[in-house]
Parts: sequence; structure tokens; C-alpha cells
Amino acid sequence: MIRTLSSLRRLHHAAHVLARHDALVPREYLAAMPFSARVARRLLGTRERGDATSPPGKRLALALESLGPAYVKLGQVLATRPDLVGADVANALEALQDRLPPFAMDEAWHSVEAGLGKPLEESFAHFGGAVAAASIAQVHKAATADVPPRDVAVKVLRPGIEAQFARDLSAFALAARLAERASAEARRLRFMAVVDTLAASVALELDLRMEAAAASELAENTASDRDFRVPAIDWTRTAARVLTTEWVDGTPIRDAAALERAGHDPKKIAVAVVQSFLRQALRDGFFHADMHQGNLFVDAEGRLVAVDFGIMGRLDPAMRRFLAETLGGFLARDYMRVAQVHYDAGFVPAVHPIETFAQALRAIGEPIFGRTARDVSMARLLQQLFDTTYRFDMPLQPQLVLLQKTMVVVEGVARSLDPDFDIWEAARPVIEHWMVEHMGPEARLRDVGEGVNALGKLARDLPQLLRNAEVVSAMLAQGGMRLHPDTVRQIAEAQAARTRNARAAIWIVAGAALGLLGVFLF
Repeated sequence: MIRTLSSLRRLHHAAHVLARHDALVPREYLAAMPFSARVARRLLGTRERGDATSPPGKRLALALESLGPAYVKLGQVLATRPDLVGADVANALEALQDRLPPFAMDEAWHSVEAGLGKPLEESFAHFGGAVAAASIAQVHKAATADVPPRDVAVKVLRPGIEAQFARDLSAFALAARLAERASAEARRLRFMAVVDTLAASVALELDLRMEAAAASELAENTASDRDFRVPAIDWTRTAARVLTTEWVDGTPIRDAAALERAGHDPKKIAVAVVQSFLRQALRDGFFHADMHQGNLFVDAEGRLVAVDFGIMGRLDPAMRRFLAETLGGFLARDYMRVAQVHYDAGFVPAVHPIETFAQALRAIGEPIFGRTARDVSMARLLQQLFDTTYRFDMPLQPQLVLLQKTMVVVEGVARSLDPDFDIWEAARPVIEHWMVEHMGPEARLRDVGEGVNALGKLARDLPQLLRNAEVVSAMLAQGGMRLHPDTVRQIAEAQAARTRNARAAIWIVAGAALGLLGVFLF
């Protein structure tokens, strides 16, 4: 009850902040809102602020920023759910600024010492002030206590951030549960799943060892790439609340003029950005999902260097094949093939004629051909594809949504370096290489080899399978299957346990419902 009351108070405060920004029940949508929403808007109050003329999505982003770290992360998750908040709001939320003032140096020192279990000077000969500060952590430049010392970047979690997130996530979960109980639409859009996604993402970001592991995995995957690298992890100076990596002395990718002064060609770097991302997604199935300009540098050798591995994406082999064949089909203008890929994956129900779906895909693809590179966007094509498939009852694919949102960022970075950047020409070699590797003659031979191995294993196991079949057949002929007494007892105990658990769950849910009712009546 106390926890529920605390969550309700936090939600009430958040509702007032959203209302003050006119982001809770925006005036633009008021006519379509039910009477209860209009009453709530009046009760909570809406003030005319400096952002009053901004679109709803921007007002929501500003409100979430003012509410703190958990709400910033919530906005980032909502940015991947245009089906939930609308494409315009989702696009606005992509611009959420994850920046906060740095916390005190003495707190940073204490966190590092507590995390590494030794005095600061045993790990670092020098520990400077914060060079960047975000909602979850901040980064310091330091020098190791080695001989000779090495320059490193030390990422430190904010004090008390775990408890703060736990409180806010509890409030989000309560709001999602209430919404799903009250609204069939909320159940369809799976509000609880949004909160679960946020909680899983935050759990990874709050353990910096997981970020270190992600960087290590990405480094292994891209070790042979000549145009991309990952800073080395200093595992001896890394713990749950402290992450130490090699310091990157590179040119920020956001400064095209500085890149040229350093002897780098911005146009080549633009190609490297897109191709590195696509190689990670298609070849490895593990990609950096936060490749904005602040996280990318170019080193003296002209290689792209990425930092900040808190947000990563994965694509399983089936999804990688789907993506490659879809993009390859659009490149070849083979819309029936693209349609068949969707049907083979089971994404589009068979009740829709494949010819009609292919016609819809043609309406997406044909307008991009014959246009200048400046006007052609792969990210926009993917978004139009998702919008179209949604109309054909394709369920949301979280892996692909995160990839599409990352593509928006990557494409924007490339175009900032080269306004006439042709993303299709940059992507073509990566896509074609994947197709040859996984669908060409050699791949077919590998598949045949795997099939032969599987048949060989089946042949080896066949005598035992036949003996098992004879035993089962004999048991059935004698009146049925006979189980060992211990097996019967274990099944009975498991069944009783499931019954008790189900009964307990029913009472817990009933008690929670009565508790919530009591809170609202109180």
C-alpha cells in the first residue's frame, strides 16, 4: 500500500509537469479526446509557456527532460514505438537531450574507490573533472597508475541512480497496469511491454560491466574492419558502477571542417558510417544503436571510432535474412520477391493476397527511383514499409524498429558530412556481399553439407529410435503406457504445486485490485 501510494504521488507530480507543458492532453488532440480526458486536463491545469507554440512531440520531449533520467529513457523507448505515440511524436522524441549537470568530484572519487575496492591513487595517477554528463553516468578523463601511464576515459554511475530508477519504474508499471485494465486499446498496444522493455534496457545500462561486455563483443566482431574500431576495455579498472576504456584522441565527426583540416575526406567517412552500421547489423547481428554525432570520432589513421555502448541492438539470423532480402529486393525493384519474403517469414497473414501486398510495396519503391541521392532515404523507406505492413496486419517487430530508428540517425550523420550522400550506393556492396555469402552457390553447398551431417546423425540414432518405438508399441499393446512410480509421484506433486500457485496468483491479483480500489476511495 505504501509503495502504491508513493507511485501514485510520483505519477500525480509527473501528470502536473506534463500538463504545464500541454503534453498530457495536448490541445491539438482535444476534440478527439473523451470527456474524462478533457476534465482531467482542466483539473490538472495547462499553462502557456515559452514552448506553447511548439508541436506536441517537442512539448512532450521538453516535459520528459524536466522530469529526470527515468523519463528521458522512457521517451527514448517511446521513440521506437510510432504505433503507440504516432510518427510525428516519435520523431520529436528522437531529439531528447540526455544531458545533465555533472555531480561533484568527491562523489565521483568515492564511487570509483567503492567500485574498484581500492584507493583512487592505486588505480589512477590523475583523475580529471567530468568531460560529459548524462542522466545515468558521467565521463572523466584520467591517467592510469601504470608505468608509463595511459590516458583513459572513466565512466561513473550517478550516486543513487539505481534507487531513483526503481521508484520511477514502479510508478510506470502501476500506470501501465491501470491503463491496460481500463482500456482495450492499451492492452492491444501492450503498455506493460513498453515498461518491461524500458526496465530491461535500464538494467543493462545500470551495470557498466554489461556495457564493457558489449564493447568487447563489438570489438571482436569488427576486428578485421579497416574503417572502424572500438576503444579497448580496461577490465582491471571496470566494475558494476565504473567503466574504464582507452581514451580516444580523435576528431569529432560533427565537425566536417576539422575533419578536412586533419586530412580526412568527409565523403569517405560518410560511407564508412553507413557501411559499418550495416555490416554490424547484417553480418554480425549486433549493432551500435546510438551512433549519433557525439558518439563518433575519426582517429589519425582515418578509422571511425565509436564510444558509449549502453544501447545495442541484435538481429537474429532469420531477421537478418529478412532485412537483406527486403533491401535487396527494393534495390532490384523486385516487389513480388519482397512480398514473398514477408509471407515466408509469417509477417503478413495469408488472408491478404500476395499480389495486393506487392502492389503496395511498388507504391513505396517506385517513387525513389529516378530521384537525386539527396532526396532518397533508406530510413524513410523502411518507415513507409512498416506503415504499410501494419495496414496488412503485420505485428510490430521490435528488432527492426530499433534498427530503423538507428538508421535514421546514421543516415543523418552521413548527410551532415555529405549533403549529396547516396545511401543506396553506399549500402549496395554490403547487402550484395551478404546475399552472396548466405544465398550464393557456396552458401548452398554449406547448406547441403549441414543437411548431410543432419542425415548422418539421424542414421546413427535410427537403431535406438526403432528400439524405443518397439518398446512403446509393446506397452500400448499390453494396455497402455506405464510410468515409473517415482515419475507418477513427481507429476502429481508438480500438478498440485501448479494448482496452489494458480490459486495464490488469483488471490494476489484480487488483493491487489481491492488495494487499488481502497487507495482510490481513500
